[in-house]
Amino acid sequence: MMPHVAGQDRMEPLERLLNLVGLLLETTTPLSFEQIREILEPYRQQNVDSAKRMFERDKDQLREFGVPLQLVDTDAWGTEQGYLIPKDEYYLPEIAFAPEELAALLVAAQSGGEGTPAEIGARKLLYGAEGGVLASLAGGPLASGSDARSDLVLSATDAAQGRRAVTFGYRTSQGKVGERTVDAFAMVFRRGHWYLVGHDRDRAELRAFRLSRFTTEITDVGEGQEPPDGFKATDHVEAGPWAAAGEDTAVVTFSPAVAWWATGSFAGAEADGEDADGWVRVRVPVADEDSLAGIVLQFGPDALVHEPASLRDEVIRRLEALGA
Repeated sequence: MMPHVAGQDRMEPLERLLNLVGLLLETTTPLSFEQIREILEPYRQQNVDSAKRMFERDKDQLREFGVPLQLVDTDAWGTEQGYLIPKDEYYLPEIAFAPEELAALLVAAQSGGEGTPAEIGARKLLYGAEGGVLASLAGGPLASGSDARSDLVLSATDAAQGRRAVTFGYRTSQGKVGERTVDAFAMVFRRGHWYLVGHDRDRAELRAFRLSRFTTEITDVGEGQEPPDGFKATDHVEAGPWAAAGEDTAVVTFSPAVAWWATGSFAGAEADGEDADGWVRVRVPVADEDSLAGIVLQFGPDALVHEPASLRDEVIRRLEALGA
């Protein structure tokens, strides 16, 4: 989750709702409030009643936006119930936008005040379209609200729309900073984050770059290439409340007792060998280190974070806070 800072009061609830939608879309079994509370940090308040009230407000707001959040029985006797969002009732067909329509939606989404018709409309589009709005410009979906500055979102969108080549400074989750040259293809919105998807010229492959990790403005360096046949921007940014494709990868080892379960718990995770004690090394795509730290902590002493250092430090910080 994004840390709370001044000026983010309006954005934080939106990100919380996005994470809740992502979790309930991807779960294979209905989740109780207690299970949701264990996974999503905003509900892990010390005061359970306050967390429950927040969750009830979020449920009402999602249903107001048209999200088909359901409470269903988890056993044949109806003694246990859990929440989920049926994918077949949630996703809409892909929506195609002309360039001028796309620009108008972006302006409305970025400049509308809280509760205005523009913002409500943009949010409905966000929740109803696969991957959020603004995925591939050749008929893909669109989105609003993010952890990135609106001027950077607009610059990146303009580059993708015009098929331009751009350069920008970029910081990986490991803290490495360098310059990238990318043929911009599309923008994708995933659970509170914008991603520029394009062809990385130095690495000669398609990659997704999270705008909040840009360290400089975007510079246009000329005409870019067209995306390959069959290109779909959302394929390069994984679904789920904690994972995203790209070069951000965490390395975690899990004990033999939970390795099989842990590997299957993360979208895009890959086993990468095991040590002499049978602990399995797993590479996990990561978009949000705060969310991933919360998931890893659920495995307790059966999980050990190796990299990035920032994720390891966050896990240690939370463990120390629990022991305080």
